[in-house]
Amino acid sequence: MRLSGHLLIGAADVPASEGTMKALNPATNQLIEPEFAFGGPAQVDQAAMLADAAFDSYSHTSLAERAAFLETIADNLDAVRSELAARTALETGLPHAQFEGEAARAATQFRQFADVVRKGRFLQLAIDPAQPERQPRPRMDHRLQKIALGPVAIFGASNFPISYSVAGGDTASALAAGAPVILKAHNAHPGASEIQARAIRNAVQAHGLHEGVFSMVRGDGNAIGEALVDHPLIKAVTFTGSEQGGMALYRRAQLRPDPIPVFTEMTSVNPTFILPDALAVRGAEIGDGFIERMLVNVGQACLCPSILIAIKGAGFETLRSAMRKRVSEAPARTMLTPGIHGAYVKGLMAMESAGADLIAVGTPADATLDGRAALLEVDGQRLLNEPALAHEVFGPSALLVSVDDEAQLLAVARSFKGQLSAAMHLEDRDLGLARRLLPILERRTGRIVVNAFAHPQEVTYATVHGGPFPATSDSRFTSVGMTSIERFLRPVAYQGFPDALLPEVLREDNPLNLPRNVDGAHSAV
Repeated sequence: MRLSGHLLIGAADVPASEGTMKALNPATNQLIEPEFAFGGPAQVDQAAMLADAAFDSYSHTSLAERAAFLETIADNLDAVRSELAARTALETGLPHAQFEGEAARAATQFRQFADVVRKGRFLQLAIDPAQPERQPRPRMDHRLQKIALGPVAIFGASNFPISYSVAGGDTASALAAGAPVILKAHNAHPGASEIQARAIRNAVQAHGLHEGVFSMVRGDGNAIGEALVDHPLIKAVTFTGSEQGGMALYRRAQLRPDPIPVFTEMTSVNPTFILPDALAVRGAEIGDGFIERMLVNVGQACLCPSILIAIKGAGFETLRSAMRKRVSEAPARTMLTPGIHGAYVKGLMAMESAGADLIAVGTPADATLDGRAALLEVDGQRLLNEPALAHEVFGPSALLVSVDDEAQLLAVARSFKGQLSAAMHLEDRDLGLARRLLPILERRTGRIVVNAFAHPQEVTYATVHGGPFPATSDSRFTSVGMTSIERFLRPVAYQGFPDALLPEVLREDNPLNLPRNVDGAHSAV
C-alpha cells in the first residue's frame, strides 16, 4: 500500500492544513518517508459533522449488518497484516513478528465483537408487559434497550500501535455499539495508523455505510485533541496514556456546557505479592518469571509487573538472586519514542532519589533510545514513607520490596492507589494470609491474578482491564474484553408503544430470537 500521509475524513483524503511530520525510526534515530499531514479544529469539525450525520443510520443498522461490517474490517486487517507489521516495526524498533501477532489480535477482536453484536446481549433487552387490570392503577407496557451514546473520539495509544490504536479494542467496541468513530492517530506511528485506517474505511465503503462512520485525524500538539473533546457533537472519549494527559482531557470534558464521559486508562504498577510458603518453595522460579514478564515490550506495557513484595525469610535471597541474574543478562532494547525514553531515565533517577537502591542493571545501551533494564530494592517501611516509590516508571525496571512480616505486607497493600491488576503467588498454607489480602486488593484493582503474572491478558467476556483511580477515570468499566462495549451505550425505555413502532429487537414476537428479561424473568432463546 502506498502511504499518502493524508488525513482520512469520511471518504476524503484531506491534505495538511497545519504542517506535516515524518515518522521516526527509534532504532536508527532516522526520519522515515513520507510526510504526514497535520490537521486542526477545522478538520475535527468536518469529521464530527460527518459522524453526526452518520449516527442515525449507522446506529440503526441491523445486528446482522453491523456484525458483517466488523468481520469485513477483520478480513481487511488480515489482508494487510504483513505490510502493517513491517511498517509498525519500522516506526517502533520492535520485532516484525511481534506486530504480526498484534495485528492478528486486532482482527480477532473485531470478529469477537461481531459475535457480541449477533448475540444481542449487549442490548440488555427488558420487557415489563402491560397490566391493564392492576389496581389501584393499571401498568402500561414498558420496554428497554441500550443504544449508542453518539459519535466517539478515540485517542490512539503509543505502546501498542495496533491493538490499542486505530484498529484497537476501543474502535472495535465503539463500532459494535453503533457509534461512529473519529480516531486521533498517535504521531509515533503515522504510517501504521494510515494502513489500519484504510482497512476500516474500505469496509465502510464495501458495506455502503455513511462515510462518517469512521474518520482519522492527526495534529501537532494539544490543539486537535482539545478540539475533539470540546466539539459538541462528540459524546464520549477514550484515552490510553499518562495520568497527566488523561486527567487533562477528563477535566476539559467536564467543563463543556454538556459534560461527556472520558474513559481513560492511565497508570498502574501492577503489584505482585509473594506469600511466605510460595516464596520458600518457588522463590527463584517466581523471581525469574516476574522479570521475564517485566521485560516484555521493553517494559512499555500497561500491565507490566513493576513492583514485587515479599516477606524477608525463607526463599527471599533465592528470589532476589534470580531477579538480579535475569536483569543483568537483559540486553538494552529500543524504546518507542524519545519522550518515553527520556521519561524512563528521569523516572529511575527519581526512584533512587526517593531512597531505592539500584541492585542490578542490564547490558549497556548501544543506541540513543535503548532502554537499559534496572532492578531497584527498598524495604517496606521506606515504601510506606515515600509514596513516590509506588509511581509507575514506564519502561524495563522493577522494584523489589522486602517487608518484615504479614502486618507490613498488608500495610503496603493498603498504601497502593488504584491499579489495573494485582497478583498473588501462594501455596495451600498461604490461604489464610491470602484471604486477608484479597479484600484489600479488591478495593484497589479490577483484576486479581493467582500464581501467574498480570501480563499477558486474554480478551474474553470475563476480562476486566480497569480499576480505581488513577488506573482509570471510571472503575465501573473495562477497556478490554467483550463488556467494554458498555462504555458507549445508554438505556432508552419505550412506554405504551404499538408493536409496529417498536424497534425490531423489542417486538412481541421476538423476530431475532434474542435473550430478553420479561417481567423480571430471563427469557432464554
